[in-house]
Amino acid sequence: MLNEFKDFAFKGSLLDVAVGFVLGVAFATVVTSLVTDVLTPFIAAIFGQPDFSDLAIELGGAAILYGNFINSLISFLLVALALFFFVVKPYNSLMARRKSGREPEPEPSEDIILLREIRDTLRQQT
Repeated sequence: MLNEFKDFAFKGSLLDVAVGFVLGVAFATVVTSLVTDVLTPFIAAIFGQPDFSDLAIELGGAAILYGNFINSLISFLLVALALFFFVVKPYNSLMARRKSGREPEPEPSEDIILLREIRDTLRQQT
């Protein structure tokens, strides 16, 4: 049973998922910092305040905190825009370049070059 668990835990796909998860969490902190520290001050410059959490409507004995909803909505839109312009667009343009053939072919390794020379020499001898 221990060997089965070890085989499961150290499979390549599980490790790939774990690494992807850790990188995703790290990337999320970078995007959150971009939104909080860079983009939100632009909103403060336009609207005079970066935080709308004080906005509320009193209805009966309850307060409807629509300012928190506005903050969440703005954060979502800014994160989506940041991801679109800094991840999706560059990735799509890279894939388009690769499909169009503008991406240069990787140089063959020394082994491949040597094998090709041997092949060409054998062809010449026959």
